[in-house]
Amino acid sequence: MFVDRVTIEVEAGRGGDGCMSFRREKYVPRGGPDGGDGGDGGSIVLVAEAGVDSLAALAHRKRWKAERGEHGRGSNCHGRGAEDLVIRVPPGTVVLDADHEQVLRDLAAIGDRVVIARGGKGGKGNTRFKTATNQAPRDHTPGEEGESRRLTLELKVIADVGLVGKPNAGKSTLLSRVSRARPEIADYPFTTKVPHLGIVNLDIDRTLVIADIPGLIEGAHAGAGLGHEFLRHIERTRVLVHLVEPQPMDGTDPVENYRSIRGELQQYGHGLADRPEIIAISKAELPAAAELEPKLAAACGHEVILFSSVTGQGLDRLLRAAYQALRGD
Repeated sequence: MFVDRVTIEVEAGRGGDGCMSFRREKYVPRGGPDGGDGGDGGSIVLVAEAGVDSLAALAHRKRWKAERGEHGRGSNCHGRGAEDLVIRVPPGTVVLDADHEQVLRDLAAIGDRVVIARGGKGGKGNTRFKTATNQAPRDHTPGEEGESRRLTLELKVIADVGLVGKPNAGKSTLLSRVSRARPEIADYPFTTKVPHLGIVNLDIDRTLVIADIPGLIEGAHAGAGLGHEFLRHIERTRVLVHLVEPQPMDGTDPVENYRSIRGELQQYGHGLADRPEIIAISKAELPAAAELEPKLAAACGHEVILFSSVTGQGLDRLLRAAYQALRGD
């Protein structure tokens, strides 16, 4: 199950209490204080880790609590500090304060980590309070409470190239043809409901990570359908490949479909409309594709690439263009 947004509660461990104790041994009268300090509570740490591709594990566990530190003991024995509780998340996870919607950290790369809730400090034993004038102190302090907070974790897929377009434009078929990804494919719209990633090997030294973004509809920038859920995943892609279906099943105009999606990207913001864009007509095996090419090129003012995931026509040209746009050529 793919989960890209979840709200959890985290609570770091409390520190152990300091101990009040006095040395009691045979033949040692008036033994001094020997109460040890309490151990520190465990902190809660978020780590972006390779191989984790969803927040599904967190969706089934809404509350995360670290262990508390051990109490101090006599004979100057300090309590053991608790281990940190590590929560592993996918690279590309944005950590927000759930109550204020404030971004706390962006775990964009593998290995990024953040201590999101610090464990409480252990209390002091009475040995700490011994002075020349107070040789039998009874003072000791309790452990501090650990931090607690509500977090919203939001995953934004990280890919070099994002495939965008109307539902049924051929994005999933393209991804399955050029990579080992196996998204659901069918002849009705909205078969893709979550993003899919595929790694494309151009040659021995060059690879591309391509994301199949679910189809966008008019009003997506305002949240229509699952617009915000889908557009969020395009934010991290560096190049957009805009697929246009030459003969839509709903009878709409392909050129207007292109303009509609461009409008959604512009209104959503986050610089999406300024990303390098490659415009491609899918299903080039259809006669309507060749007829659409000059019209679409005139409407957008850019070169248009025709390709077919069925016959393989134009696939190499499309992938080379994506790689060159990624390099800024």
